[in-house]
Amino acid sequence: MPNATRPRGPSTAAPAPPAAAAPAPRRASGGPRSALLAALITVLAVCGGDAVARVFPFGPRHRAVNDLANQFVPFHAHLWDLLHGRADGGLLLDWQAGWGTSFLPDYGTYLSSPFAPLVALLPRGDVEYAVYAITVLKTAVAAAAMTHLLRRTGPGRWWWASALGASYALCGWSLAEGTYNPMWLDGLIAFPLLCLVGEWVRQGVRPVLGPLAVAVCWVANFYTAYMATIGAALVLAVRLTAEHAPAGTAPARTTERGPGAAGAAAADAGPPGQGAPAAAAPGPTAPGLRAPGQAAPAGAAPAAAAPAASADGGRRPAARGAVRVLLRAGLTTGTGIALAAPVLVPVFLGSRHAHPGLVKEFDPAPATDVLARLLPVTYSFATPAAFVSTAVLLLVAALPFRREIPGRRRWAWAGLCPAVAASLQWGPTHLVWHAFATPNGSPYRQTFVLAGVLVLAAWTGLAHGPPGRRALLGGVAVVAALSLGALPSPFLTPWALALTAAGLAATAGALLLTRRRRHGALAALLVVGTVVGQAAATTAYADRERLARLDDYPPWGDGQRRRAAALAEADGWPAHRTDPGLPRVAGNDPLLLGGQGAAYYSSHTPAVLTELMTALGGGWTSRGRNLLSLDNPVTDALFGVGARWRAGEVVRADPSAPPLPLVTVRPPGPGPAYGPSPFRNQELLLGARVYEAPRAGGACRVGTEVFLWAPDATGTAGLGRYETELLGGRPKRRAALTSLGVQERAEARPRIPRGGTAEVRCLDRDRLRAAVAALRGRAATGVEVRSDGLTATLPPGATGTAVVAAPRIAGWRCEGRPAGAYGGLLAVGIRPGATAVRCAFHPPGLRAGLTAGAAGTLLLALSWRLGTGSRRRAGSRAGGRLEGPAGGPAEGRAQGPAGSRAEGPAGSRTEGRAEGPAGSRAEGRT
Repeated sequence: MPNATRPRGPSTAAPAPPAAAAPAPRRASGGPRSALLAALITVLAVCGGDAVARVFPFGPRHRAVNDLANQFVPFHAHLWDLLHGRADGGLLLDWQAGWGTSFLPDYGTYLSSPFAPLVALLPRGDVEYAVYAITVLKTAVAAAAMTHLLRRTGPGRWWWASALGASYALCGWSLAEGTYNPMWLDGLIAFPLLCLVGEWVRQGVRPVLGPLAVAVCWVANFYTAYMATIGAALVLAVRLTAEHAPAGTAPARTTERGPGAAGAAAADAGPPGQGAPAAAAPGPTAPGLRAPGQAAPAGAAPAAAAPAASADGGRRPAARGAVRVLLRAGLTTGTGIALAAPVLVPVFLGSRHAHPGLVKEFDPAPATDVLARLLPVTYSFATPAAFVSTAVLLLVAALPFRREIPGRRRWAWAGLCPAVAASLQWGPTHLVWHAFATPNGSPYRQTFVLAGVLVLAAWTGLAHGPPGRRALLGGVAVVAALSLGALPSPFLTPWALALTAAGLAATAGALLLTRRRRHGALAALLVVGTVVGQAAATTAYADRERLARLDDYPPWGDGQRRRAAALAEADGWPAHRTDPGLPRVAGNDPLLLGGQGAAYYSSHTPAVLTELMTALGGGWTSRGRNLLSLDNPVTDALFGVGARWRAGEVVRADPSAPPLPLVTVRPPGPGPAYGPSPFRNQELLLGARVYEAPRAGGACRVGTEVFLWAPDATGTAGLGRYETELLGGRPKRRAALTSLGVQERAEARPRIPRGGTAEVRCLDRDRLRAAVAALRGRAATGVEVRSDGLTATLPPGATGTAVVAAPRIAGWRCEGRPAGAYGGLLAVGIRPGATAVRCAFHPPGLRAGLTAGAAGTLLLALSWRLGTGSRRRAGSRAGGRLEGPAGGPAEGRAQGPAGSRAEGPAGSRTEGRAEGPAGSRAEGRT
């Protein structure tokens, strides 16, 4: 009888073999090729834009700007040395930069990406090529990851997923900021991965892979992973709010055979149980099919074994299910972060011990500038790079006008996009996004999350088919209004308006072609062309603007190769240090060129090191975090510098006055207390007077070396024919104490540029040699350095304090107790009769991080064990034999929405199965 459910009697068939709890997921049509196409589009746009701009490696213009030259290239060069066994130090301690600093925080900040070790595949001289290749690869992987996420959250044509996934990876944030901060691009990958973890949590699957994915994202780059986690949490909240399927259950599988756009969407749908109910619900254009929330057609059979709760009590089970999902999400995220703790905790404490940077209030960008940055071919350092292709903007703008989409889903996504955009502009949420600290540089580092949310919202609309003419016109009007609102912005360019108009026309035409189910290849070409054209133009424009607006540095070339080779030939570590000297190439020359010097630039530059350098007359930029090499005979003697680069060649120490060993012995008593004069501070640390004041008239004694300290001066200083440039001006910059040469004529006076106070002193080299000889007489007779510490052999009968020529940063322990300090240097009191001192270094937080990591591993193992037990019990129940009402054997079988099938009414079949009271099977068929 039609539209009736007929109970079956006891089955005499043989029992079915044990079955899994859910059917094996069906691979989505076009899944692999969709991700590959997205990656290809991304590579084509990025490399094409760089080629148009004639930027490295496609032209004469270099990429060595800002932190890319100062930090990322030198740190990757140092990673190359570590992987090839050529570095001085190891994962815990770096002996090359900053006179010896902690390396694990730097590794966790700049080098912990899974892509970073790829730098070892190329020769060291090609490190810039390697960094560029890794940057492009990360961007392509982000496109593939977003495409994979889209395919798992709803149906749609595979090439649309590719275009939207590439649009995400080619957002303005990626092209304008991520490209010269490649560590942030790991966050671009993390956002879709963490959203995918949220989908697994909703479905109650992959309890082990989920925390592992979280851990990889947080280790790769904790800063942007934190932002991506917030974004993924917002997406999960919207998914729980907007979708109708109970949390933790798989959506229904819908098979469509009728014509229409929805049928095409279903043909491309993702695997069952891997997406939102939108993946199971056809668009409203499909005849005879219902979207979630639509009323059933008259005469239709009721869905069998529907998991939805009854109307009178459906909200409470749904709320309880949502709470369970959120708890699982919190546990998954917490476990993943705990697994990453061995890297995260040292990074966090490294920031706590770092020299404080600029502290400033957040100043939101004008609304017109924000609107302008939504468009292609714009650039600004202090505004959100919110550009995402016009195809995405049009789809999101059309979403509120699409009445065929269930209201809760439509307005949840349409509301999330402006909410995230507004959170970028509001001070309290700005602090939340940036871990409660306004960054020193760009104040909109979370903008990639907005791009991801826009892409997900666009895909949500496409899951219901292309928009109709009314919605399309509404979307065009919204995008046009946004463009008009951006007209007063100084960042708006004619190319921005032209490309936006062209993109609107191309995307609208593609949507109309798709809706009419005609010329699919042409529609795909229009959309992909829009994405590639706008992204390539934005890349080229950003490349040229960066070089014009940001500080740039010499790229790696023949001069740097010759300098590195000369430094390597002079290297004598640990017997003496070899300082890469001046002029500097970038902020971390010891890591880039080789040697062991004072120069160091990192987000984790220790406050102790900056204070020590400042006291001794060192110079710096970036408000004290970018330390410069200090070329001074006294500090060279104190820190054992036996060779340094100066005036285009390596200058070695005088053989009659070799450098001091790494460890010296000082008399008993407290260390020096520094004052305002760097000259006097150097003498206190040396233990002897070596400077003298100028004579009457301001000239030094003939034969002495003249030194100038003018920290705030900017300009040319000189003595006689010798000249040098000073670049000071605190708090941003501080000029180093510098030599003006030897006083040759009694009447010659130093020329000092204006700016702040200045002090001139005259160095007596004979006194310096005598002071160094006295220290060498009671210095260590042998020093062995390791990647996590050192051991020094003391002279017989040594008493007092052993002083190591390295900054006393947190993490040092000597002779089983926390190390002491002597004028900012590492020190340990010598016990009576001791013949050696041993010091070990462990970055602060390493032990706590390992403990948290062990706890996370136990939680992960417990989750795996419980999950395995649950699956075994579920399999036993699914494969067991049940007895029917008449006492005969019956096959116990239950199929929820993941196994149900719904088809159109035109000759199609709707089938559902449910268990009877005693485990017997009831089946209804129309």
